Amino acid sequence: MVQLVGSLRRELAESLSTCKVLVVGAGGIGCELLKNLVLTGFKNIEVIDLDTIDVSNLNRQFLFQKKHVGKSKAQVAKESALQFCPSANITAYHDSIMNPDYNVEFFRKFMLVMNALDNRAARNHVNRMCLAADIPLIESGTAGYLGQVTVIKKGMTECYECQPKPTQKTFPGCTIRNTPSEPIHCIVWAKYLFNQLFGEEDADQEVSPDTADPEAAWNPEDTAARATASEKDGDIKRVSTKEWARSTGYDSVKLFNKLFKDDIMYLLTMDKLWKKRKAPIPLDWQQLENSMRPQEESPASGLKDQQVLGVWGYCQLFQHSVETLRLQLQEKGEGSELVWDKDDPPAMDFVTAAANLRMHIFSMNMKSRFDVKSMAGNIIPAIATTNAVIAGLIVLEGLKILSGELESCRTIFLNKCPNLRKKLLVPCILDPPSANCYVCASKPEVTVKLNVQKTTVLSLQDRILKERFGMVAPDVQIEDGKGTILISSEEGETEANNNKFLGDFGIRNGSRLQADDFLQDYTLLINVLHTEELERDVEFEVVGEAPDKAPPPQNNQEEVNSITNGNKDSAQPSTSSKGEHHCSFCVHKQKHEELLGSIVEKVPTPLASGAIVASVKHSLQTFFVA
Repeated sequence: MVQLVGSLRRELAESLSTCKVLVVGAGGIGCELLKNLVLTGFKNIEVIDLDTIDVSNLNRQFLFQKKHVGKSKAQVAKESALQFCPSANITAYHDSIMNPDYNVEFFRKFMLVMNALDNRAARNHVNRMCLAADIPLIESGTAGYLGQVTVIKKGMTECYECQPKPTQKTFPGCTIRNTPSEPIHCIVWAKYLFNQLFGEEDADQEVSPDTADPEAAWNPEDTAARATASEKDGDIKRVSTKEWARSTGYDSVKLFNKLFKDDIMYLLTMDKLWKKRKAPIPLDWQQLENSMRPQEESPASGLKDQQVLGVWGYCQLFQHSVETLRLQLQEKGEGSELVWDKDDPPAMDFVTAAANLRMHIFSMNMKSRFDVKSMAGNIIPAIATTNAVIAGLIVLEGLKILSGELESCRTIFLNKCPNLRKKLLVPCILDPPSANCYVCASKPEVTVKLNVQKTTVLSLQDRILKERFGMVAPDVQIEDGKGTILISSEEGETEANNNKFLGDFGIRNGSRLQADDFLQDYTLLINVLHTEELERDVEFEVVGEAPDKAPPPQNNQEEVNSITNGNKDSAQPSTSSKGEHHCSFCVHKQKHEELLGSIVEKVPTPLASGAIVASVKHSLQTFFVA
């Protein structure tokens, strides 16, 4: 007879109390996940998150309260979770998982890693660390009402990077406001700014630090005092950006100095944000006018929309667009609002200018108007109930792994509407590793098409190795029989090479480079394919990397026979692309991945675990697929 401890078998319950698990991320999914873990019986948990708690987090991250604003998410999540189970042993790290301190040996001490992240770079990194450590990883994520969870195990399943991902389209508010690291973060911020100045104001679309926000108080006692003071009116008072702009008469220079100088200087006072990040550099209108104006009077060549202007050029574009939008608002009358439209020239000019100035401040390469327009998309809100369902499913999948039932794990999608079988949750069999994956293949290798006479060593390092292939600290040597070191991760060793072209080192068509990231225990061989025929504004291409196209739809009989994998309205796992299962998931892969913004989340078949099911049912009545 099976002995139970609560709703779990005794052997499994004992395993939970002794195994050590790592939770990466303590935000929307992470808060729900920590609660679920301690309620299920996990006793040894380590959680890591670099972010601090923002006011906008409080509507869905239920381990946090107003008094916690400005504090470490990981630390507060630990303290709140311990209230559910004081006997649990939880270690919190207020740090980036990409810090070299968290090496392969760090990952090897865990039996299971659970991702609750919100960005692709960190997901790629954790994927590689778990592959190197040979530790099972449960990947997850949400986008609005959609969600996914999957299991990744070296040699058994596809890894996170086995299939190409569409561009991510949803981002956390704290990243947009305080610590942008990609151009899209700045574009989203600029769209928020448009609404704050000229459109319908939204408290969740705040664009600048608030002097009344306790997040600015890095002293815990000061934080607590500010939070208490704010209770006088039951909320944290915020100055309306639109009110302030109106009071200045939409003076473009004053707006510029507030957004790109004063607010940035205020961010710099939050020194903990910049201990592991490159600090932003404020801009001053008067200084720019005096120093940069004479240098940028010559007109740029090429099509207007594809030109990347200089800093002063974007300052002028900002000034002109603000004045045009002010007149449009004035013509519409008192209390009127403008609606952002990518096809409205003044609105597009404003977003292009504001986004590029912010990119420059945060040391990113600026983008053309054409690029900004193509990247600007709709922002999908975070839904608390979606996070709750996905967090429950993560734990259920973890129970399978700890029970030694890895083969029964599934990728499962949470859909917005029930499918033809009246199910919201739809499972899909995990795919095996891709033989062509440049991460988990036995000998990862890629071919990169570029112009060796125009591609610099710095571009190879930042744009290709770090940005495209997700390396953190690459070392590169040329396979020329001499072992010539092109890039070293040791600071200062090869900086002199940065602005030289690859051709200067004898790299030509057919040359091979070996790139190593010792932190990730990852080696990638790069075959160089020299070309002078790249499309305009394209620096390089990865050969054979065309997005998978959806296979032809299967007929209705095949859909009926595909009992395991759902129906034509369900979501396709981002790890499956070949349609081996002949399920309609595979027919709609591309559509669902675009909706999810490539957060790449997947889900297993749920088990009847009382604690988890209870925690999910309180927020959403749903159908579970057996």
